[in-house]
Amino acid sequence: FYNLENLFDTENDPLTYDDDRTPDGKDHWTEEIYQDKLKNMSKVMAEIGAEVSGSAPTIIGVCETENRKVLEDLVNQETLVEQDYGIIQFDSPDRRGIDVALLYKKKLFTPTHYKAKELLIYDDNDKSKRVFTRDQLVVSGMLDGEKIHLIVNHWPSRSGGEKRSRSKRIKAAKLNRQIIDSIFSDDPYAKIITMGDLNDDPTNPSVKDYLNAKRKSNDLQMKELYNPMEDLAKQGYGSLAYRDSWNLFDQIIISTELTKKDFSSYRFYKAGIYNKTYLVNAHGRYKGYPYRSFASGSYTGGYSDHFPVYIYLVKEK
Repeated sequence: FYNLENLFDTENDPLTYDDDRTPDGKDHWTEEIYQDKLKNMSKVMAEIGAEVSGSAPTIIGVCETENRKVLEDLVNQETLVEQDYGIIQFDSPDRRGIDVALLYKKKLFTPTHYKAKELLIYDDNDKSKRVFTRDQLVVSGMLDGEKIHLIVNHWPSRSGGEKRSRSKRIKAAKLNRQIIDSIFSDDPYAKIITMGDLNDDPTNPSVKDYLNAKRKSNDLQMKELYNPMEDLAKQGYGSLAYRDSWNLFDQIIISTELTKKDFSSYRFYKAGIYNKTYLVNAHGRYKGYPYRSFASGSYTGGYSDHFPVYIYLVKEK
């Protein structure tokens, strides 16, 4: 999963607040910058996990993408075009015009059903005023002949402070759990992967108590969820940095069935954070932070303010 840090094209969409990301806008977002950003994002995506699997990821969830066009431009980059990625994306009601999407290698994954689940949340001070945020994307399909369910998330941000905005992420967690439970009611042995930028850490109430993701995989009951990112967070790893401390908002959480040790079908092998040296700021005030693509009002030539996260699924040949 990768938060692409505002992957916008240069066109002005009259229906969203994207005016800054245009050549004449505040960000001076030119075609040249857009093409460079695409090149950078595609380089990273092609490399995630490749040292073990020998290839770019089979499935990639992304967020902070403006529309389908930017995703098409992305998968047609030189480093990715040969992978032949399909795209599943819906325009979500988010006021910034950013969406979540799923990219998949057509030769390995066949989607059979997909939908966007709307997250209804309201202003704390005015319950009649809806806060427009990202949908949760639910995709079911066949991964190399095995049924799997994928959910791509970008939960409400911490703007206004973690505490003040907490209820919005709890709402997102409840919706996510509802989606998962409805899949389980059809098939208690379902292989489910929910992933995304949750804007919360693995130990925050939304993830721990409401989504009910567990730290340990060895004593899971049927229809439970395991969060391999919690151990990484406990070891001090993060996918983004804020005020000199790490957060691990980008998470991939899996159902019990994927944790079993019978490798005749796909099972979880390990999780990681892709934080290669070139994705890290080498100097200055933000030394050690992710090398973001936009800072202090201008394009930096960097990548994203988040590191990508990944898991490997393996089976016996």
